[in-house]
Amino acid sequence: MKKTEQSGARTLLMSLLLSSPGPVVVGIGLFLGRSSTQLADFVRRSVELGAILASYIIYNRLHRDGAEPETLHKARLERTANLCVGVAMCLSGSVMLLIALLGGSPEKGNVIPGLVIAFLGLTTNSWFWLRYARLASHSGDAILAVQSRLYRSKSFVDASVFIALLIVMIAPLSEAAQWADIIGSIIVSSYLAVNGIIILKDPRHSSAITEQPAT
Repeated sequence: MKKTEQSGARTLLMSLLLSSPGPVVVGIGLFLGRSSTQLADFVRRSVELGAILASYIIYNRLHRDGAEPETLHKARLERTANLCVGVAMCLSGSVMLLIALLGGSPEKGNVIPGLVIAFLGLTTNSWFWLRYARLASHSGDAILAVQSRLYRSKSFVDASVFIALLIVMIAPLSEAAQWADIIGSIIVSSYLAVNGIIILKDPRHSSAITEQPAT
């Protein structure tokens, strides 16, 4: 692997390792609290973990042993990885919107674990967003570019979750807390779904798989 490719592989591995405990930890927080935003966050993290795993596997397959794959094959693998990210974001957003519309328990329970996780996620995901953006600008790699979009979305989502849960923690039984929880879920789900659709409809991805290798 080239230096940039090695950096990309290491960053993807770090993403995978740091994302792996997320669903478990958020799941534990979900047992302590009954916020629809927390439930939506659990679904989101689980689906995104699968997308990051797929991107990591495909990226390493493309760049292993310094081999340069045939152009059409490379484009199809990149398309597969980016489809996983786009579908994950759309699916996650749809589930979260459904949860928000169905509503949750009036008693929210202890949302502090979810609040802490959202803050840590905001900090970490913002770093990965900037890291992937820099790597993608240097390498032009489609997988890294889409990971940058994913982590930008994750940063926005964590910020929304943090604000919603903070309001719930300050005034758990207030009408403001009820609306903050619902609106937080709707904002998160809409943002994920819209960005997922943008990734799926990106002409750079759809056109790449129809290009024929140069002769």
